[in-house]
Amino acid sequence: MFAVLKTGGKQYKVAKDDTFTVEKLAAEPGEAVQFNEVLMLGGETVTVGSPFVDGAAVQAEVLDQIRGPKTISYVKRRRKHSSQRKRGHRQYLTTVKITEILASGADKSGVKAAIGAASAPAEAAAPAATKKAAAPKAEKKADAPKAAAGADDLKKLSGVGPALEKKLLEAGVTSFAQIAAWTEAEVAEFDEKLSFKGRIEREGWIEQAKDLASK
Repeated sequence: MFAVLKTGGKQYKVAKDDTFTVEKLAAEPGEAVQFNEVLMLGGETVTVGSPFVDGAAVQAEVLDQIRGPKTISYVKRRRKHSSQRKRGHRQYLTTVKITEILASGADKSGVKAAIGAASAPAEAAAPAATKKAAAPKAEKKADAPKAAAGADDLKKLSGVGPALEKKLLEAGVTSFAQIAAWTEAEVAEFDEKLSFKGRIEREGWIEQAKDLASK
């Protein structure tokens, strides 16, 4: 009896006691694994799946985790910078030995499913990574209203944009009334503290703030 199974995007025709290599599986040497994607069963009768044969499976023992022969890739770009690149790669593989071919009852066997080593960890790590990435965004959204709570829209002052408004809020200036009441000493202090370089007087913030505060 033989079976055609699918794993790692490839198909293999196998029989009991066959030994062959497949793309790396998430299993240790000595473990039993079960290939559940069986495309065809052959022998006295032939059963073809659509796409897989219901209840069929191929069980195997993991013999070793190895690496395949080195393959060399070479890329050269003739135009512009005329760059070239040479890289080597050795594929991770798993050697298995077929122990049993089941025509039915695969779901009741209790043997661990053969899963590719690359796919299993990625699925588990994805939700955690998403939560970590989402957490800072949530904090920023929560912080923004707190910073501006009860404050006047200082961007109404001539020459004040979002960045300058943020500097003013951080310096404790939150209302037009505060700016309208500034003394010459306070104007000089904020010119120095926030590197305004005469902007307060040049733009006429105090007069504008008095106007806006009275509305």
